[in-house]
Amino acid sequence: METVIYQGIPNYAKEVRQKVFVEEQGFHNEFDDIDETATHIVMFDEDKMPVATCRIFWDTVIRAYILGRLAVIKEYRGRNIGSVIVREAEKYIQKNDGKCIALHAQCRVTAFYQNLGFTEFGDTDEEEGCPHIWMKKTLG
Repeated sequence: METVIYQGIPNYAKEVRQKVFVEEQGFHNEFDDIDETATHIVMFDEDKMPVATCRIFWDTVIRAYILGRLAVIKEYRGRNIGSVIVREAEKYIQKNDGKCIALHAQCRVTAFYQNLGFTEFGDTDEEEGCPHIWMKKTLG
């Protein structure tokens, strides 16, 4: 597996997110203006096929880097790829002097993030009918 960091959204990230969030999970508003300026991490398999992605950007309101749109192609789940890409994001943020990382997690996957050291904050809300909650982690 290889990870590559991109400024802006590459087609590889679009492919993974389209498969996971739009086709598999039924989200309609998957892509937004943040994609154009966010940093994207894409993980490729041995055949150079994109299998996972996430995006990172600074949020001036929360005053933290936001990790978002973490997606792993269904056939590659259960192989620790999600954890690896989160760690890659944390390394990138720390290299950019970031001290805190936050994310808006689907409630059904909060245990995954808790295992990586994230804690919940705020109230549960919904995005396109799917319950989400904010989570954060101090880096360092």
